[in-house]
Amino acid sequence: MPAVLAPLRIAYYSLAIAICCAAIGSAGEFNPTLNIGDAAPAWEKLPGVDGKEHSLADLDAKLPVVVVFICNSCDVAADYEDRIIAFAEKHQDETAVVAICASAKPADALPRLRERAEARKFPFIYLHDKSQQIGQAYGANYTPEFFLLSAGKPEVRRIVYMGAMDDSTYADQVKSNYLEPALAALLAGDEPTTKETAPRGCRIKYPRKRE
Repeated sequence: MPAVLAPLRIAYYSLAIAICCAAIGSAGEFNPTLNIGDAAPAWEKLPGVDGKEHSLADLDAKLPVVVVFICNSCDVAADYEDRIIAFAEKHQDETAVVAICASAKPADALPRLRERAEARKFPFIYLHDKSQQIGQAYGANYTPEFFLLSAGKPEVRRIVYMGAMDDSTYADQVKSNYLEPALAALLAGDEPTTKETAPRGCRIKYPRKRE
C-alpha cells in the first residue's frame, strides 16, 4: 500500500466504525429508547396474574417472543384484546406471547389485572411491571404497543419489529396488519418489510426524570 494511502484508509475505517457504533443503541423512528436490531431488554421475576414469577429466560429459546404492553384502564387496549387473544391462539406453537402492564393506575394493580385475565380467559402470560422499569427499558409509551423479539437465549434476543399491531384501532377497519407479516418473515428466516410503525393508544405515564 502506498504510504500516502495508508492514513486515508485508516481514517475511512475509523469513520465506518464510528458510524456503526453511533447506530448501536440509538432510538428508533418512533421509539425513544430502542431501535430495530437492539438487544431485547430482559425481565426477571415479574409477578404474573397466575400467581407465579416470570422471567424472559423461562421462555423457550427456540421460539420468538411477542411482547405487548396493555392495561385495564385503556379503552384502546381493551379494543385490541380480542385481536391479541386470536393472535396468541393462532400462533401458540410458533411464538410466545407475553403481555405486560406498566401502568401505575389503581385500575391496573395486579389483583385487577388478574380479574380481567380470568374474565377474558387470556391464553398468554400476563405480567405486572409495578416498578415500570421494563416499560421504560422498552421505550413503551402506549397501550397497546407491540415488540417482536427473535428466538434465542435472553442475551441474544433482538428487536425485530416494534409499534402497532395494525393500522386501525377499530377491528372492522383494519386494512394492513404489521405484526402478522413480521412474524411470518422472521419464521421464514427473512427480515420484515415493515420493521417499525407508530404505536397508538393510551399514554403510559412514567415518573418525570429529575434534571
